[in-house]
Amino acid sequence: MGELRLGSPLPVEDVALVLGATEPLWTELRGSHVLVTGGTGFFGRWMLESLLAANVHYNAGLRATVISRDPTAFLKKMPHLAAAGALDWVQGSVATMRPEAFAPRHFDGVIHLATEADSAATVASPERAVDVITGGTRRALDVAVATGARRFLFASSGSVYGRQPSDLALLPETFAGRPDVTRTTDAYAISGEAKRQAEVLCAEYASTHGLQTVIARGFTFAGPGLPLDGKFAFGNFMRDALAGRPIVLTGDGTPVRSYLHAVDLTVWLWTMYARGTAGRAYNVGSEQAVTLRQLAEMIAGEFGLAEVKVLQKPLAGQLPHRFVPSTARAREELGLCETINLSETIRRSAKGWRRVVHY
Repeated sequence: MGELRLGSPLPVEDVALVLGATEPLWTELRGSHVLVTGGTGFFGRWMLESLLAANVHYNAGLRATVISRDPTAFLKKMPHLAAAGALDWVQGSVATMRPEAFAPRHFDGVIHLATEADSAATVASPERAVDVITGGTRRALDVAVATGARRFLFASSGSVYGRQPSDLALLPETFAGRPDVTRTTDAYAISGEAKRQAEVLCAEYASTHGLQTVIARGFTFAGPGLPLDGKFAFGNFMRDALAGRPIVLTGDGTPVRSYLHAVDLTVWLWTMYARGTAGRAYNVGSEQAVTLRQLAEMIAGEFGLAEVKVLQKPLAGQLPHRFVPSTARAREELGLCETINLSETIRRSAKGWRRVVHY
Protein backbone atom coordinates (compact mmCIF):
# COMPACT_ATOMS: atom_id res chain seq x y z
CA MET A 1 0.00 0.00 0.00
CA GLY A 2 1.34 3.40 -0.90
CA GLU A 3 1.17 6.63 0.99
CA LEU A 4 -1.62 9.03 0.06
CA ARG A 5 -0.55 12.58 0.76
CA LEU A 6 -3.56 14.50 1.93
CA GLY A 7 -3.73 18.25 1.88
CA SER A 8 -3.14 18.93 -1.80
CA PRO A 9 -5.72 21.07 -3.60
CA LEU A 10 -7.61 19.47 -6.44
CA PRO A 11 -5.85 19.73 -9.83
CA VAL A 12 -5.82 23.35 -10.98
CA GLU A 13 -6.55 22.37 -14.57
CA ASP A 14 -9.62 20.40 -13.52
CA VAL A 15 -11.02 23.19 -11.35
CA ALA A 16 -10.41 25.58 -14.26
CA LEU A 17 -12.65 23.41 -16.42
CA VAL A 18 -15.40 23.67 -13.81
CA LEU A 19 -15.08 27.45 -13.75
CA GLY A 20 -15.16 27.71 -17.52
CA ALA A 21 -18.36 25.69 -17.75
CA THR A 22 -20.13 27.51 -14.90
CA GLU A 23 -19.08 31.14 -15.51
CA PRO A 24 -22.65 32.48 -16.01
CA LEU A 25 -23.78 30.95 -12.72
CA TRP A 26 -21.45 32.95 -10.52
CA THR A 27 -23.10 36.23 -11.46
CA GLU A 28 -26.44 34.77 -10.43
CA LEU A 29 -25.01 33.42 -7.17
CA ARG A 30 -22.79 36.41 -6.34
CA GLY A 31 -22.70 37.19 -2.63
CA SER A 32 -24.63 34.07 -1.63
CA HIS A 33 -24.15 32.34 1.70
CA VAL A 34 -24.79 28.59 1.54
CA LEU A 35 -24.93 25.91 4.19
CA VAL A 36 -23.13 22.73 3.10
CA THR A 37 -23.49 19.32 4.71
CA GLY A 38 -21.10 16.55 3.72
CA GLY A 39 -18.49 19.11 2.77
CA THR A 40 -15.55 16.86 3.64
CA GLY A 41 -16.57 14.07 1.24
CA PHE A 42 -15.83 13.58 -2.46
CA PHE A 43 -18.74 15.73 -3.65
CA GLY A 44 -18.14 18.31 -0.93
CA ARG A 45 -14.48 18.91 -1.66
CA TRP A 46 -15.20 19.60 -5.32
CA MET A 47 -18.02 21.97 -4.45
CA LEU A 48 -15.99 23.90 -1.87
CA GLU A 49 -12.82 24.19 -3.94
CA SER A 50 -14.77 25.34 -6.99
CA LEU A 51 -16.58 27.91 -4.81
CA LEU A 52 -13.25 29.27 -3.59
CA ALA A 53 -11.90 29.36 -7.14
CA ALA A 54 -14.99 31.27 -8.31
CA ASN A 55 -14.32 33.87 -5.61
CA VAL A 56 -10.78 34.33 -6.91
CA HIS A 57 -11.49 34.32 -10.65
CA TYR A 58 -14.94 35.91 -10.79
CA ASN A 59 -15.05 37.92 -7.57
CA ALA A 60 -18.18 35.96 -6.68
CA GLY A 61 -18.12 36.84 -2.99
CA LEU A 62 -19.56 33.46 -1.99
CA ARG A 63 -19.47 32.11 1.55
CA ALA A 64 -20.13 28.63 2.87
CA THR A 65 -20.88 27.38 6.35
CA VAL A 66 -19.76 23.75 6.45
CA ILE A 67 -20.94 21.19 9.00
CA SER A 68 -18.37 18.54 9.93
CA ARG A 69 -18.12 16.00 12.71
CA ASP A 70 -14.47 16.86 13.27
CA PRO A 71 -13.48 19.99 11.35
CA THR A 72 -10.20 20.37 13.26
CA ALA A 73 -8.92 16.96 12.17
CA PHE A 74 -10.06 17.46 8.58
CA LEU A 75 -8.53 20.93 8.27
CA LYS A 76 -5.18 19.70 9.59
CA LYS A 77 -5.11 17.45 6.53
CA MET A 78 -6.40 20.21 4.23
CA PRO A 79 -4.55 23.39 5.24
CA HIS A 80 -5.51 25.21 2.05
CA LEU A 81 -9.16 24.93 3.12
CA ALA A 82 -8.35 25.92 6.70
CA ALA A 83 -6.90 29.18 5.41
CA ALA A 84 -9.97 30.05 3.33
CA GLY A 85 -11.82 32.96 4.92
CA ALA A 86 -14.94 32.25 2.85
CA LEU A 87 -15.46 28.94 4.68
CA ASP A 88 -16.95 28.84 8.16
CA TRP A 89 -16.68 25.43 9.83
CA VAL A 90 -19.21 24.21 12.40
CA GLN A 91 -18.73 21.06 14.42
CA GLY A 92 -21.76 18.77 14.22
CA SER A 93 -23.57 16.33 11.99
CA VAL A 94 -26.92 15.88 10.28
CA ALA A 95 -27.73 13.28 12.93
CA THR A 96 -27.77 15.96 15.65
CA MET A 97 -28.23 19.33 13.95
CA ARG A 98 -31.16 21.44 15.17
CA PRO A 99 -32.77 24.44 13.45
CA GLU A 100 -32.66 26.57 16.59
CA ALA A 101 -28.87 26.39 16.58
CA PHE A 102 -28.81 28.09 13.16
CA ALA A 103 -31.88 30.32 13.48
CA PRO A 104 -29.91 33.54 14.09
CA ARG A 105 -28.17 33.05 10.74
CA HIS A 106 -29.45 33.59 7.23
CA PHE A 107 -28.57 31.26 4.38
CA ASP A 108 -29.51 31.80 0.76
CA GLY A 109 -29.48 28.08 0.15
CA VAL A 110 -28.55 24.66 1.48
CA ILE A 111 -26.47 22.09 -0.39
CA HIS A 112 -27.19 18.81 1.37
CA LEU A 113 -24.54 16.23 0.48
CA ALA A 114 -24.22 14.29 3.75
CA THR A 115 -25.17 10.61 3.83
CA GLU A 116 -24.27 7.31 5.46
CA ALA A 117 -21.38 6.18 3.29
CA ASP A 118 -20.34 3.07 5.21
CA SER A 119 -22.07 0.01 3.72
CA ALA A 120 -21.13 -2.23 6.64
CA ALA A 121 -22.55 0.26 9.13
CA THR A 122 -25.74 0.51 7.07
CA VAL A 123 -26.31 -3.24 7.20
CA ALA A 124 -25.31 -3.48 10.86
CA SER A 125 -27.75 -0.76 11.90
CA PRO A 126 -30.36 0.08 9.24
CA GLU A 127 -32.28 2.21 11.74
CA ARG A 128 -29.27 4.44 12.31
CA ALA A 129 -28.57 4.67 8.57
CA VAL A 130 -32.16 5.69 7.87
CA ASP A 131 -31.94 8.32 10.60
CA VAL A 132 -28.77 9.76 9.05
CA ILE A 133 -30.17 9.76 5.50
CA THR A 134 -33.89 10.44 5.92
CA GLY A 135 -33.81 12.05 9.34
CA GLY A 136 -30.73 14.06 8.39
CA THR A 137 -32.53 15.40 5.33
CA ARG A 138 -35.51 16.42 7.45
CA ARG A 139 -33.21 18.25 9.85
CA ALA A 140 -31.41 19.97 6.96
CA LEU A 141 -34.78 21.02 5.51
CA ASP A 142 -35.82 22.40 8.92
CA VAL A 143 -32.61 24.43 9.09
CA ALA A 144 -33.27 25.75 5.58
CA VAL A 145 -36.73 26.93 6.58
CA ALA A 146 -35.53 28.42 9.89
CA THR A 147 -32.76 30.41 8.19
CA GLY A 148 -34.84 31.75 5.31
CA ALA A 149 -33.08 29.73 2.61
CA ARG A 150 -34.64 29.89 -0.84
CA ARG A 151 -32.87 26.99 -2.60
CA PHE A 152 -32.18 23.43 -1.41
CA LEU A 153 -30.13 20.90 -3.35
CA PHE A 154 -30.40 17.31 -2.16
CA ALA A 155 -27.77 14.78 -3.27
CA SER A 156 -29.92 11.69 -3.65
CA SER A 157 -28.94 8.50 -5.48
CA GLY A 158 -29.88 6.32 -8.41
CA SER A 159 -30.40 3.60 -5.81
CA VAL A 160 -33.92 5.02 -5.29
CA TYR A 161 -34.94 3.16 -8.47
CA GLY A 162 -34.12 -0.25 -7.06
CA ARG A 163 -32.65 -2.86 -9.38
CA GLN A 164 -32.37 -1.77 -13.01
CA PRO A 165 -33.83 -4.32 -15.45
CA SER A 166 -31.02 -5.81 -17.52
CA ASP A 167 -32.90 -5.08 -20.74
CA LEU A 168 -33.33 -1.38 -19.87
CA ALA A 169 -30.28 0.39 -21.26
CA LEU A 170 -30.71 3.71 -19.46
CA LEU A 171 -32.70 4.49 -16.30
CA PRO A 172 -34.92 7.57 -16.73
CA GLU A 173 -36.29 9.66 -13.87
CA THR A 174 -39.76 8.31 -14.70
CA PHE A 175 -38.80 4.69 -13.95
CA ALA A 176 -41.29 3.40 -11.38
CA GLY A 177 -39.06 0.87 -9.63
CA ARG A 178 -38.04 1.08 -5.99
CA PRO A 179 -35.63 -0.75 -3.66
CA ASP A 180 -36.56 -4.15 -2.26
CA VAL A 181 -36.84 -3.30 1.43
CA THR A 182 -36.96 -6.98 2.42
CA ARG A 183 -33.28 -7.35 1.49
CA THR A 184 -32.00 -6.31 4.91
CA THR A 185 -28.41 -7.31 4.11
CA ASP A 186 -28.30 -5.12 0.99
CA ALA A 187 -26.82 -1.74 1.90
CA TYR A 188 -27.91 -0.23 -1.42
CA ALA A 189 -31.52 -1.29 -0.88
CA ILE A 190 -31.53 0.17 2.63
CA SER A 191 -29.91 3.44 1.66
CA GLY A 192 -31.94 3.62 -1.55
CA GLU A 193 -35.21 3.40 0.34
CA ALA A 194 -33.97 5.99 2.86
CA LYS A 195 -33.04 8.33 0.00
CA ARG A 196 -36.45 7.77 -1.58
CA GLN A 197 -38.15 8.76 1.67
CA ALA A 198 -35.89 11.80 1.89
CA GLU A 199 -37.03 12.82 -1.60
CA VAL A 200 -40.63 12.64 -0.37
CA LEU A 201 -39.67 15.08 2.40
CA CYS A 202 -38.13 17.44 -0.17
CA ALA A 203 -41.40 17.45 -2.11
CA GLU A 204 -43.37 18.04 1.09
CA TYR A 205 -41.25 21.00 2.17
CA ALA A 206 -41.50 22.48 -1.30
CA SER A 207 -45.29 22.29 -1.02
CA THR A 208 -45.72 23.43 2.58
CA HIS A 209 -42.88 25.94 2.94
CA GLY A 210 -42.24 27.15 -0.60
CA LEU A 211 -38.64 25.92 -0.39
CA GLN A 212 -37.20 25.42 -3.88
CA THR A 213 -35.95 21.86 -3.54
CA VAL A 214 -33.97 20.22 -6.35
CA ILE A 215 -33.00 16.55 -6.29
CA ALA A 216 -29.77 15.26 -7.85
CA ARG A 217 -29.82 11.46 -8.23
CA GLY A 218 -26.18 10.43 -8.41
CA PHE A 219 -24.84 7.30 -10.08
CA THR A 220 -21.11 6.48 -10.27
CA PHE A 221 -18.19 8.90 -10.48
CA ALA A 222 -14.45 9.16 -10.86
CA GLY A 223 -11.66 11.65 -10.42
CA PRO A 224 -9.17 13.00 -7.87
CA GLY A 225 -10.55 12.90 -4.35
CA LEU A 226 -12.36 9.58 -4.78
CA PRO A 227 -11.25 7.11 -2.07
CA LEU A 228 -8.63 4.66 -3.29
CA ASP A 229 -9.41 2.00 -0.71
CA GLY A 230 -13.11 1.49 -0.19
CA LYS A 231 -16.35 0.53 -1.89
CA PHE A 232 -15.63 2.26 -5.22
CA ALA A 233 -14.39 -0.05 -7.97
CA PHE A 234 -12.82 2.80 -9.93
CA GLY A 235 -10.75 3.89 -6.93
CA ASN A 236 -9.72 0.33 -6.05
CA PHE A 237 -8.63 -0.39 -9.63
CA MET A 238 -6.68 2.86 -9.71
CA ARG A 239 -5.00 1.97 -6.39
CA ASP A 240 -3.73 -1.32 -7.80
CA ALA A 241 -2.55 0.37 -10.99
CA LEU A 242 -0.70 3.11 -9.11
CA ALA A 243 1.12 0.40 -7.16
CA GLY A 244 2.05 -1.43 -10.37
CA ARG A 245 0.09 -4.50 -9.26
CA PRO A 246 -2.33 -6.56 -11.33
CA ILE A 247 -5.85 -5.16 -11.03
CA VAL A 248 -7.98 -7.67 -9.14
CA LEU A 249 -11.75 -8.04 -9.56
CA THR A 250 -13.22 -10.00 -6.68
CA GLY A 251 -16.41 -10.66 -8.70
CA ASP A 252 -16.95 -11.86 -12.26
CA GLY A 253 -16.44 -8.50 -13.97
CA THR A 254 -19.86 -8.46 -15.67
CA PRO A 255 -21.71 -5.65 -13.79
CA VAL A 256 -22.32 -2.66 -16.05
CA ARG A 257 -21.63 0.85 -14.79
CA SER A 258 -20.81 4.31 -16.13
CA TYR A 259 -18.45 6.93 -14.73
CA LEU A 260 -18.88 10.70 -14.76
CA HIS A 261 -15.73 12.71 -14.09
CA ALA A 262 -15.79 14.96 -11.03
CA VAL A 263 -15.42 18.02 -13.27
CA ASP A 264 -18.75 17.29 -14.94
CA LEU A 265 -20.28 16.22 -11.62
CA THR A 266 -19.40 19.59 -10.08
CA VAL A 267 -20.69 21.55 -13.06
CA TRP A 268 -23.95 19.62 -12.94
CA LEU A 269 -24.44 20.08 -9.18
CA TRP A 270 -23.81 23.83 -9.28
CA THR A 271 -26.14 24.17 -12.28
CA MET A 272 -28.88 22.18 -10.57
CA TYR A 273 -28.50 24.22 -7.40
CA ALA A 274 -28.73 27.51 -9.29
CA ARG A 275 -31.12 26.68 -12.13
CA GLY A 276 -32.80 23.34 -11.50
CA THR A 277 -36.59 23.42 -11.58
CA ALA A 278 -38.01 23.43 -8.07
CA GLY A 279 -39.51 20.07 -7.13
CA ARG A 280 -37.67 18.32 -9.97
CA ALA A 281 -35.36 15.29 -9.84
CA TYR A 282 -32.43 14.97 -12.24
CA ASN A 283 -30.15 12.01 -12.88
CA VAL A 284 -26.45 12.81 -12.53
CA GLY A 285 -24.07 10.44 -14.28
CA SER A 286 -22.67 9.19 -17.57
CA GLU A 287 -24.49 7.26 -20.27
CA GLN A 288 -21.25 5.60 -21.45
CA ALA A 289 -21.79 2.03 -20.22
CA VAL A 290 -18.87 -0.27 -19.47
CA THR A 291 -18.47 -3.61 -17.67
CA LEU A 292 -16.21 -3.65 -14.63
CA ARG A 293 -13.83 -5.93 -16.50
CA GLN A 294 -13.65 -3.48 -19.41
CA LEU A 295 -13.02 -0.64 -16.96
CA ALA A 296 -10.20 -2.59 -15.30
CA GLU A 297 -8.63 -3.33 -18.69
CA MET A 298 -8.82 0.33 -19.71
CA ILE A 299 -7.12 1.42 -16.48
CA ALA A 300 -4.50 -1.31 -16.86
CA GLY A 301 -3.83 -0.07 -20.39
CA GLU A 302 -3.32 3.50 -19.17
CA PHE A 303 -0.63 2.28 -16.77
CA GLY A 304 0.94 -0.28 -19.11
CA LEU A 305 -0.07 -3.22 -16.92
CA ALA A 306 -0.30 -6.64 -18.53
CA GLU A 307 -2.65 -8.41 -16.16
CA VAL A 308 -6.21 -8.11 -14.89
CA LYS A 309 -7.32 -10.87 -12.50
CA VAL A 310 -11.00 -11.84 -12.39
CA LEU A 311 -11.60 -14.13 -9.41
CA GLN A 312 -15.05 -15.46 -10.31
CA LYS A 313 -16.64 -16.84 -13.48
CA PRO A 314 -20.04 -15.60 -14.66
CA LEU A 315 -22.91 -17.91 -13.77
CA ALA A 316 -24.59 -19.49 -16.78
CA GLY A 317 -27.77 -17.66 -17.72
CA GLN A 318 -27.30 -14.89 -15.18
CA LEU A 319 -27.90 -11.42 -16.60
CA PRO A 320 -25.40 -8.75 -15.56
CA HIS A 321 -26.36 -6.15 -12.99
CA ARG A 322 -26.75 -2.77 -14.70
CA PHE A 323 -26.66 0.74 -13.20
CA VAL A 324 -26.59 3.37 -15.96
CA PRO A 325 -28.74 6.53 -16.08
CA SER A 326 -30.55 8.38 -18.79
CA THR A 327 -29.44 12.00 -18.61
CA ALA A 328 -31.85 13.32 -21.24
CA ARG A 329 -33.69 15.49 -18.71
CA ALA A 330 -30.50 17.25 -17.58
CA ARG A 331 -29.48 17.80 -21.22
CA GLU A 332 -32.85 19.06 -22.42
CA GLU A 333 -33.84 21.20 -19.43
CA LEU A 334 -30.49 22.49 -18.16
CA GLY A 335 -28.19 22.19 -21.17
CA LEU A 336 -25.87 19.82 -19.34
CA CYS A 337 -23.72 17.21 -21.03
CA GLU A 338 -20.79 14.94 -20.36
CA THR A 339 -17.65 16.70 -21.56
CA ILE A 340 -14.99 14.18 -20.44
CA ASN A 341 -15.37 10.67 -21.87
CA LEU A 342 -14.27 7.54 -20.04
CA SER A 343 -10.84 7.28 -21.66
CA GLU A 344 -10.08 10.89 -20.78
CA THR A 345 -11.56 10.38 -17.29
CA ILE A 346 -9.08 7.58 -16.70
CA ARG A 347 -6.17 9.63 -18.07
CA ARG A 348 -7.00 12.74 -16.06
CA SER A 349 -7.67 10.71 -12.91
CA ALA A 350 -4.35 8.90 -13.22
CA LYS A 351 -2.53 12.20 -13.70
CA GLY A 352 -4.25 13.75 -10.69
CA TRP A 353 -3.59 10.81 -8.37
CA ARG A 354 0.07 10.48 -9.41
CA ARG A 355 0.56 13.93 -7.85
CA VAL A 356 -0.50 12.81 -4.39
CA VAL A 357 0.21 9.05 -4.15
CA HIS A 358 3.67 7.56 -3.67
CA TYR A 359 4.49 3.86 -3.83
